[in-house]
Amino acid sequence: MASLDPFTVEIIRDQLIAAAEESFATLGRSSQSPIIYEVLDYACAITAPHGDLIAQANGVPGFLGTLSFAVKAILDKFPPATLQPGDVFITNDPYQGGGNHLSDVALVAPIFHAGRLVAFSVNKAHWTEVGGMAAGSWTTDSREIYQEGLQFPAIHLYRAGRPEQGLIDLIAANVRTPDRTLGDLYAGVAALRSAERRVIELCDRYGAGTLLAATQAILDHGERLARQALADLPPGEYFAEDWMDDDGLSDEPVYVCVRVTVSRDAFVADFTGSAPQVAGPINCTRTRLHSACRTIFKAVTDPHTPGNEGWFRPLQVICPDGTV
Repeated sequence: MASLDPFTVEIIRDQLIAAAEESFATLGRSSQSPIIYEVLDYACAITAPHGDLIAQANGVPGFLGTLSFAVKAILDKFPPATLQPGDVFITNDPYQGGGNHLSDVALVAPIFHAGRLVAFSVNKAHWTEVGGMAAGSWTTDSREIYQEGLQFPAIHLYRAGRPEQGLIDLIAANVRTPDRTLGDLYAGVAALRSAERRVIELCDRYGAGTLLAATQAILDHGERLARQALADLPPGEYFAEDWMDDDGLSDEPVYVCVRVTVSRDAFVADFTGSAPQVAGPINCTRTRLHSACRTIFKAVTDPHTPGNEGWFRPLQVICPDGTV
């Protein structure tokens, strides 16, 4: 491996960000849903082989830092030794698959160079239609997840480059707008391939070992910047509380609270004391909660520098199971 100097690290970092942004542009141009190509309700990223976020391009802020959870959900189910070039996985599982809600569908692809796993390409987009009890797969009065649409529990969409046609047919048969839904699916696959090409080009130029060493340096640098910014925040304990009007099924307000503790070493957001989970479809998934906290943490530390998994190392999120 060539000597890893800071100039090489910076070049690789910028090119990985550019690859994520090119992937983002590819998905936006190719999708068929206005919520994707106009609202920009989607995100694209590149992660390290262990799933940590390296570079991300996203439209709505709510996806900041959320894509690494999808990659790690795939790795929990499919060890690296079982992955193959050309694999694509699909997940929207809000409980174990790094999901937000069922309409936010994540596609994940391992990237190999000379047989070596060097990264993952991942994107998540809000598909207009994934089935369920209401058109658009969005309702305020569902009582169980089965009413919200199709669930993809971290499974193969492509296997070694070959599409799982049975799954694609199943999706088409269970949505109201199959052409649009499959159009969004294939747009996501195209975006994965775009990022894959750029990462492989980097490996061809610098070597896989240099790329992997640079990604670790990028993560460590992100952590250093975050801790420097954290040191500028006033230390102390801060508390906030509020009420949602209702859960969509009753007139009862829903209590939410958070206690934030800021120190030189950590930013801790503790949601203990919030209301128990409710019957209506407003419960926040753990992935969504982490993403929301990451968005705020990034905003109050440094909203301008590109984020990565290292940036979020000082952030701790505490939330008991079974709360809203």
